[in-house]
Amino acid sequence: MDPMTETPEDDSDAFAAGEEITETEIVARIFEAVMERRLAAGTKLSESELCKAFGVGRMRIRRCLLLLASHDVVELRSNRGAYVASPSVKQARDVFEARLAIEPAAARLVVERATEDQLAALQACLAEEAEAHQRGNRHAAIRLSGEFHLRLAEATGNETLLRLLKELVTRSSLIVAIYGAPGLETCRDHDHASLLAALRSRDADTAERLMRAHLGDIISTLDLSGPARIGSDLVQVLAKR
Repeated sequence: MDPMTETPEDDSDAFAAGEEITETEIVARIFEAVMERRLAAGTKLSESELCKAFGVGRMRIRRCLLLLASHDVVELRSNRGAYVASPSVKQARDVFEARLAIEPAAARLVVERATEDQLAALQACLAEEAEAHQRGNRHAAIRLSGEFHLRLAEATGNETLLRLLKELVTRSSLIVAIYGAPGLETCRDHDHASLLAALRSRDADTAERLMRAHLGDIISTLDLSGPARIGSDLVQVLAKR
């Protein structure tokens, strides 16, 4: 049985005709609600309520949930449905332990291998992140923060490292949303600015040190003393205002 199936009936996309909202928009809205803590860890993502919130049929909702699950934002539980992912304290520590083991070394590789075009792309991403912070756009700031780290990973030229960091950065965003202080982003843009300066000056030792300190600062802001709250009204949170 499909792990997202709540009932055997109503598998048709009854609302497909004339729909305005796209699956990309549905995924983005759910992701934003999780990142902004409007949907808490462990919240059940009822298919029927999501259909009501977005005015679409079950098949479209299921495709969206599958995509979110592929990015570790949603958990699919056999015969029980979909839930906002709820990484444990140990899983949260494991993710950042892995990042601490990988990313300082990645920063050193970027110093050795990055092209000027790749450094320019990092600069452009940093500028967008700073603008998002100034506008108070938390969702955009989280996305661009993760993008900065992934562009840095791309600049290493190591595809295996990039694949690993794509998973770790996505999971980190969720962990910060669950265990971080209200309003906390995954990263501070001035940390990224200092790191980029070290990369541009080809200072491998400083880049490695700054990356390690940067990740340590993020870890220090997390409250890993216990689980986050559970429960939200999906329709109220996700429906268009």
